[in-house]
Amino acid sequence: MSSILTRRQLVTTGLVTVAGAAGVGAAARFGRLTPDYRSILGLGESLTYSAQRLLVSGQPPAREFSRSQISKVHPTNGPAPKDETYRGWLANGFNGWRLTVEGLVARPASFSLEDLKRMPTESHIILHACEQGWSYIAEWTGVRLSSLLALVGTRPEARYALFIPIPNPQEHTGIVRLFWDSIDMSDALHPQTLIAYGINGGDLPADHGAPVRLRTSRQLGYKNVKYLSRIVLTDNLDKIGTRGGPGTWYGGI
Repeated sequence: MSSILTRRQLVTTGLVTVAGAAGVGAAARFGRLTPDYRSILGLGESLTYSAQRLLVSGQPPAREFSRSQISKVHPTNGPAPKDETYRGWLANGFNGWRLTVEGLVARPASFSLEDLKRMPTESHIILHACEQGWSYIAEWTGVRLSSLLALVGTRPEARYALFIPIPNPQEHTGIVRLFWDSIDMSDALHPQTLIAYGINGGDLPADHGAPVRLRTSRQLGYKNVKYLSRIVLTDNLDKIGTRGGPGTWYGGI
């Protein structure tokens, strides 16, 4: 029996390897390999990513909803930071907090919350799709990420945008986890991708990521980084890693 199982395992492994190699080859021909394509999950992910980009080229919008469809409950995944720096910012309306935009940009800059609120405002009523089932519809308000990147001058070689939260002294306590993440420039420049500072007509609450968070309409909830402090544009994630939390790099919906 053990020899039969071993033979089956060998055949299965061989098929997966061949299929994976073929898939990577197909995705590579379209220039759509995900940064984590070398992993087992990344093989299939690259095919999904490539197919999605080919099928929805031209940046079509995600579905938007009416105000009557806004959910009554908006669950959050984990509490806000409890360290003195964050609590101080929260108490004084985030005076002193800055969002830095750097990396492959012509003019690195930093913005206060008031700076962001003075920019052209947009709102979108969209689905926050959580793979763990905590999904809900909400109205998000903020500034288009593409507008922010236009101000700093995105360099043509930029391929990815990294979103880094505020420093978290409690990162290793298991109490509060603040993950960084990244998306490609197609999602970064999508017209529904916001640096959001409001939800449902009010300010962004602490547990939802105040003062600002990423709000992208074409990615699962875990990609929408909260408590932002830095946005870094880069052409390569090899030395950085694909994301700070669990799961795959591509969370497209």
